[in-house]
Formats: sequence, structure tokens, C-alpha cells
Amino acid sequence: PRMQLPAPCRYLWGDLSPFEVKKFGILAFMFFNLIGSYWLMRPLKDGVFYTIVGLEYLPIAKMLSFVVIIPMILGYSKLVDLYPRHIILYIICGSYATIFSVISVCLTLPGIGLQNTVSDPHRYLGWITFFSIESFGSICVALFWSFVTSSTSSTSAKKGYPLIITGGQIGSILGPSLATMSEVLSIPNLFGIAVFEICSVLALTKYYMYSIGQEELAANVDDSATAKKTPGLLVGLKLLVTQKYLIGIFGISTIYEVVGTIMDYQMKMLAKEQYPSTEAYTAFLASFGVAVNSLSFCIALLGTSYLLRKLGLRLCLLIFPCAVGLVLLAVFMVPVLSVVFFAQVCLKGLSYAINNPSKEMLYIPTGPDVKFKVKSWIDMFGGRSAKALGAFTVNPIKGTLDTLLHVGTLIAFFWVGVWVFTALFVGKTWYQLTLEKERSGENKITVEKELAPEQSEEIAPDDNEEAQQQ
Repeated sequence: PRMQLPAPCRYLWGDLSPFEVKKFGILAFMFFNLIGSYWLMRPLKDGVFYTIVGLEYLPIAKMLSFVVIIPMILGYSKLVDLYPRHIILYIICGSYATIFSVISVCLTLPGIGLQNTVSDPHRYLGWITFFSIESFGSICVALFWSFVTSSTSSTSAKKGYPLIITGGQIGSILGPSLATMSEVLSIPNLFGIAVFEICSVLALTKYYMYSIGQEELAANVDDSATAKKTPGLLVGLKLLVTQKYLIGIFGISTIYEVVGTIMDYQMKMLAKEQYPSTEAYTAFLASFGVAVNSLSFCIALLGTSYLLRKLGLRLCLLIFPCAVGLVLLAVFMVPVLSVVFFAQVCLKGLSYAINNPSKEMLYIPTGPDVKFKVKSWIDMFGGRSAKALGAFTVNPIKGTLDTLLHVGTLIAFFWVGVWVFTALFVGKTWYQLTLEKERSGENKITVEKELAPEQSEEIAPDDNEEAQQQ
């Protein structure tokens, strides 16, 4: 018998079976803890770096993170070839739990910890903390979605993914809410709470494998899992740099990070003047995180599905850059902390609620090498490289606050223009590919040859009902 969820839940997530309620409930709780731990540590990362290393070195740290992430991507690709994804999740999350436990202890030590308030770029604990949290957000989220995808059919995903995302958004609100109490709980203790949440992800993974069973994971019900994959660590990178459509997806996934990095540094420099102490500065950043994730939670819960269904993917790809252009205009005209804060909240909130689900739909007409190997390069390397480019842009204009606010905003306007052009191209190409599949009338259609002739994949037309609705 089918469990009847309350009407509001059926409206949001569809009519889930008892098995799907249990499965996606566990996954949502896993994502809640994973995102909650990341968003708890995200404001701590900047607060610790500000105190130990110095805020003026933040652009350099973002540029270096571009280099640090490359060997991590290669190592991740190797682990994917060697182990099942749930084992990889144990390995990676367990490693990060250990690293953050050590950082928590080190921050309490008088000489190298937060008690020493003399900022120095040679205090390596600040750099290690920064790179650890940055890479944790990139690698573990991508790994989680690989884990989910490997055990979920497309039909079930349409009902269950919104439930998972809702769990993550709740975690992203509660995490920085805890960080706002850094003056009471202390930063080392907050790292301890984050470690507990990461360990909860490991325990829930174990429970998931026990209760749901390894048979479903091994079945790899996603069509792309059964298609032929090309071995090699650099296959994804090769496809990415040789296919225009994939370069376009790279742009959609990363250009906002360039704009966001410029605006982020503007906001933090303004906040540094207004909130001089480490705890007050950290609490401000935590309040920013709460505002961002509250907005994205409301949009994701009530508006994302409606916008995608009523306006279609092509218009949704344009909504985000156009909205960012408007808030940039406000920053240029009134360059004060409250306006920059509002602009950053809009940028981040719309990114999580509109841009992220839209860009995931762009992978539908692609093959397994694109969905797994190219996507890892875009999600992990792309984000870091975009932040590095944004930091490289900020570095020469950070001398005076007036120059940073006005020149930085003009540069961000240029990137918004590139972004709009990219969105038009990618949306048109995506629509052409999916329309060809609709017109063919075949039960299964090979479309990967449009992107990479050597790796073709058969995809059922049902996967593209979103395009057909347009």
C-alpha cells in the first residue's frame, strides 16, 4: 500500500512510496548534516584566516585554492575507479573529520591558536584551515550527489531530490545560525560541532547501506551507469576543453563565482571597518549565511519548481544574470555595507535556488563521461578557478576602498555581459539537442555524438520531459 503524505507534501514532492520516504528521508538527513557542517565552518574559515593570517591575504588564498584543488580532483578520480562510492564517502568524510578535529585542538593552543592575535602570513594554521574548509565544500558535496545518483532512477529522483535539497537548505540555515553564537560557544567548540555532523553523515551512510541495501546501489539504475565509460584521469578535462556546449556549461557554472568573489571582498572590507573584533566579524558573516540560505530555502521550496515548469530552462538561465546585473547597479550607485550585503544575499540565494538546479538539467543530453568526469572538473576545478580569477581581479584594485567598490563593480558588469551571452548560447544548444530527441520518435536516442563522437550514450526520451514542456 502507498503511504498518503499530507497534501502540502504531495504538492512539493509528489506521491512518495513508503520505500522512497525512508530512502530520501535518510538522504535528506545526510545532506542536512553535510551542508550544515560546511555552512557552520564557512564563516569560521574567514574569521580564523582574518585573525591568524590577515584579511589582506584573502585574495591570495583564493588564488592558491585553484592550485590546491587540482591534485584533489585527480585523487578523487582515482578513488572513483578503485572503490564503490559509499566507501569513498567513508574515506573522504572520515579524513576531513580527523583534519577538523586537529584544527579544533590547535586553535586552543596559545602560540599558534586564536589567543595569538598577531596576524602573520607565516602562521600556517590559518592557511590549512582555509584550504581544508574550501576543499571540503567542493569535494564532499560532489561526492554526495554521485552517491545519490548511483542508486536513484530518474523517475524517483524527480520526487525525491526536492526533499534532499530541502534538508540541505535547512542545514545551511542552522549551521551559520550556530556560528553567530561564536562569542558564546567559542570557535574551537564550533569546529567540534561540525566534526560531530560529519561523523553523523558517516553513521547515516552506514545505516543507509544497511536498511536500503547494497543491491540498489550495485544496480546503478541510472542509464548512464550502464553505458561505456572511458578510463583515464584526464578524459573529463579533454572533453571539457574541446566541446563548445561543455565550455558553455562551465561558464554557466562558474562565471557567477567571479562576480561573487569581487562582491564578497567588497563586503568583507566594508565589514572589517564596521566590525573590528574577530567574534563580531565572524557573527556578521554568520548572519550573512543565515540570510543567504533563508532566501534560497524559500525560493527552492516555493519557487524553483514553478519557475522551471512555467518559464522553462532557457529563461531560468537568464533570470540569474539579469538579477545580478540589477543589484550590481545598486552597488555602483550606493556603495555601502547594507547594499553590498543585500547584493551578495541575492547573488548567493539565487545561485543555490535557481542556477544550481538549472545547470544540472544541462547535463541531460550528455553521456556518462560528461556526467561523471567532466562534471567533477566543472564542479571542483571550475569553482576554484573562477574564485582565483575573481581574486586576481581584486588584488590590484584593493588599495583603496573607493577603487575596490567602483572599479570592481564595473569589472563585474563585464562578466555579467559574458554570462548573459553564454546563457543564451547554452540554452539554445540544450533546446536544440532535446528537441531533436523529441522529434526522432525513437524509444532510445543516441545524442552523445553531438558532443563527443567517441563516447555515445542512449538516453530515454522520458528524461527530457522538461524540454518537451517548452
